[in-house]
Amino acid sequence: MKQILLVFILASALYGYCNAQLLNGSNLPIVLITTDNGVEIPDDPRVRASMKIIYRGPGERNYLTDQNNPLFLDYNGRIDIEIRGSSSQSSDKKQYGFTTRLADNVTNNNVSLLGMPEENDWILNGMVFDPALIRDFLSYNLSRKIGQYASRTEYCELMINGQYKGLYVLQEKLKADNNRIDITKIEKTDNSFPDITGGYITKADKTTGGDPVAWEMLSWINTSVYYIHEMPKPENVTRQQNDYIYNQFRLLETTAKNNNISLGDGFPSIIDIPSFIDFIIINELASNADAYAYSTFFHKDRNGKLRAGPVWDLDLTFGNDLFFWDYDRSKTNVWQLANRENDGSRFWKDLFDNPVFRCYLSRRWNELVQAGEPLNPEMIGSFIDKTTLIIREAVERDNALWNNTGDHQEQIEGIKSFLDARINWITQNIGSCSDCENPDVPPLVISKIMYHPPATTENDDKEDLEFVEITNNSTMIIDLTGIYFGGTGFVFQFREDDSIDPHSSIILAADATLFRDKYGFMPHGIFNRHLSNDREKLILLDGFGNVIDSVHYDDEYPWPDADGNGRYLKLDDPDLDNSLPENWIASNELVVSGNDIPYPEELMIYPNPVKDFLKIHYEGALVSYTLFDSYGRILRSASISGENNDIDMSRLAAGIYFIKFLTPGTTYIKKVIKE
Repeated sequence: MKQILLVFILASALYGYCNAQLLNGSNLPIVLITTDNGVEIPDDPRVRASMKIIYRGPGERNYLTDQNNPLFLDYNGRIDIEIRGSSSQSSDKKQYGFTTRLADNVTNNNVSLLGMPEENDWILNGMVFDPALIRDFLSYNLSRKIGQYASRTEYCELMINGQYKGLYVLQEKLKADNNRIDITKIEKTDNSFPDITGGYITKADKTTGGDPVAWEMLSWINTSVYYIHEMPKPENVTRQQNDYIYNQFRLLETTAKNNNISLGDGFPSIIDIPSFIDFIIINELASNADAYAYSTFFHKDRNGKLRAGPVWDLDLTFGNDLFFWDYDRSKTNVWQLANRENDGSRFWKDLFDNPVFRCYLSRRWNELVQAGEPLNPEMIGSFIDKTTLIIREAVERDNALWNNTGDHQEQIEGIKSFLDARINWITQNIGSCSDCENPDVPPLVISKIMYHPPATTENDDKEDLEFVEITNNSTMIIDLTGIYFGGTGFVFQFREDDSIDPHSSIILAADATLFRDKYGFMPHGIFNRHLSNDREKLILLDGFGNVIDSVHYDDEYPWPDADGNGRYLKLDDPDLDNSLPENWIASNELVVSGNDIPYPEELMIYPNPVKDFLKIHYEGALVSYTLFDSYGRILRSASISGENNDIDMSRLAAGIYFIKFLTPGTTYIKKVIKE
């Protein structure tokens, strides 16, 4: 009994020491959670609580005494919270998921926490299997540095009901959101094309989370890999939706197994190859023991390709594993996608073994490890050192609280040594990229962008008047099969055997009918989602992910002002570098088709060029015409009656004009040259 009492006294003293240290301040934000009536936080159901985040700003120290000072509270409001995780629940240090709520305890409260974009679902990651307390944080940041979304992260120190809980990472929960996994939120009624095509979030994972298995696939060694619906939720997914996304994975499996690299019906037509390559690179760099079979996410937007990621749950990495359960799988000299352990679906290895895919994987890897690039050992080492310096103080408190043994700096040096060996091994074993080093890409140019149309009386939903023009800046017909816009948020893929004529342009629009009504001709295609009114990067790729053209427009100087004022961005000349804002103008010229504008044979407009009177003959029923100058300004508008009409153009200056004819069924536009 005395021994038990002594242990209790020592534990209490240690706990008091930890809290006393925290009371002296922290260089990290302090998260204070108080559950209603002081109840314990269970795995399920969630309990209600209040949360405060004390944060004075970058580089400042934070104090518990600031918890009632609104000037230093990043958040002060209601939440509901639960313990989360699967294997991690065996640890004394728990991980938590919470939702920010309004005062009614029901309504979601979308807020920005510690500078991260507004949302309501968040995670407190305790890093319970990572003695270095950095592996998830490092991996997510590296993924974002190479251009793929991963959960944003901020270190903090946590107290629950007045008890210190240690060092945590406050991070975003993976979910469909414009600032997270940027895909359309599919509804139960979306059961036919094109709506059934997205968006989906699917994961390969353990079956211990409570959600039912949607389907199984086999690894290359014939072990089962289980797939679970993340969006739509298992209880909401319809049979048609389940069948659609399941068949996308089966198509991937079949085409990868058959080495089908056709842009029309092979695996490049199904998956976004750059996302799969980057997913492999981050997981192989980390030698993630759980990769491909567990915590492996995929997402697909409406009318978009299947994408791999975001990366998730990378604590068993960089040489770390569940050693207390006799696992030791994270090595510097293995491919995790084919190590006969937690191998994922066989399409991973089939893709990896395909010489074309492997070439692009090798090229991307060798680009990313160059000096100054995100995966260069010096760049990663510098990031690790800066992070270690920031968390050093909190690490000592966390280790003391949870009785973690071992030297933290030694753990950090171990990760850096692992990385040096790992990067060297991958570089030596990934293979050559010479066959795909300088791919031929077609001379397509993004030449017009209407990203923020003004509202009109006819169309209050101004986003539907957005459009993008693509120009063929060559003397050859270009096959558009496999070409698409990469990334998320703006979705368009060209159809198989689609093409564009020499020195011609095509328009992609948000709404075909509205575009036709405004401009008099049908757009070439319809894109999904909408362009940002602020800034967005448009990347035109071929089927293997080679960049054809890229424009990162902005609504601020030095970009021309085309922000909701009726103008659009127009490239001054297709031979100019369209990545530079000085080569664009804000234009309100009338948009015309880059191809011949179709109009009926019975509509005769002559002479053209014209000096005085333009004669119009039409046997059908013309209702009216509108004459525009080349800047889209209306010069004249009148009704038309009878088959023959004259338009007096004698007083107009020489130049190019456009006439829009309105008929009961169709609108036509014709270019006219005034001499």
